[in-house]
Amino acid sequence: MPRLILVDSVVVDVVLNVDSLPERGSDTLAEHSDSFAGGGFNVMAAASRLGLASVYGGVVGLGPFAMIAQEAMREEAIVVATAPNDDLDTGFVVAIVEDGGERTFLTSVGAEATLSTSQLDDLDVNESDFVYFSGYALLHESNARALIAFLQRIPPKACFLFDPAPIVGDISEDLLEAVFERVDWFSCNAREASILTDAADVDGAARALRARMGHGGAIVRIGAAGCVVALSELHSEIVPGFVVESVDTNGAGDCHVGAFAARLALGRPPLEAALWANAAAAMSVTKHGPATGPTLLELEAFLR
Repeated sequence: MPRLILVDSVVVDVVLNVDSLPERGSDTLAEHSDSFAGGGFNVMAAASRLGLASVYGGVVGLGPFAMIAQEAMREEAIVVATAPNDDLDTGFVVAIVEDGGERTFLTSVGAEATLSTSQLDDLDVNESDFVYFSGYALLHESNARALIAFLQRIPPKACFLFDPAPIVGDISEDLLEAVFERVDWFSCNAREASILTDAADVDGAARALRARMGHGGAIVRIGAAGCVVALSELHSEIVPGFVVESVDTNGAGDCHVGAFAARLALGRPPLEAALWANAAAAMSVTKHGPATGPTLLELEAFLR
């Protein structure tokens, strides 16, 4: 059976809901706060709830944040394939969510930034598996070296998905080129696509991204409008989205990637998988918290 093997960072999101961001040097009271497993966990949770078994090949730490992350993965039946780092706690992200769903992040790095080549060498990847990591994983030098070497040894038929993340502008060009040489599905939002290309619109950006790839397809997410899918550098299609009342957009892009992979794993066509991913992401923003992707029954009911 296919699996999603995530070699990215699982961190803890400390979520603060506020009316608006405070002015510099001032203070504001959060209307609500909570702590959840986040980062790569959002992708795995979205995939697992839609039937794609998930394996975490990154590093967890030892400490209070690591306990939150490990418990969340146990609840979603996610297999942790690597030993914990006993010297560091798992990192955390302060996610400030404003009315309307816009979010701002502050990140503190932890054990997830200590991934090594030897740890990845122990991961058994099959031809039917889906491998995923994001641009965040390439910000840490040791992780980046290990991941690029890992890409060179996974089976050619294993499907590699990549999301550059909001920090795309901080990723070195040589690392991005290594990703484009191997990636099967490159998924990003419109802002990230504009940073990576000189295209005047999202259709052109999706085709420009696909032109840098040897095969597969590029997806540019455009919020409630859906996404643009380019299966070649000459052609792209808009896959419609779903208008919902958004309360928290944190983790919506992660949910989209996880849901897309889950549908591909069932052998569904890419455009159909993108439609289901649009629906899953739309459902996720109607709830508070980063890992709010639907179950398969919930998603089927929503689409009906």
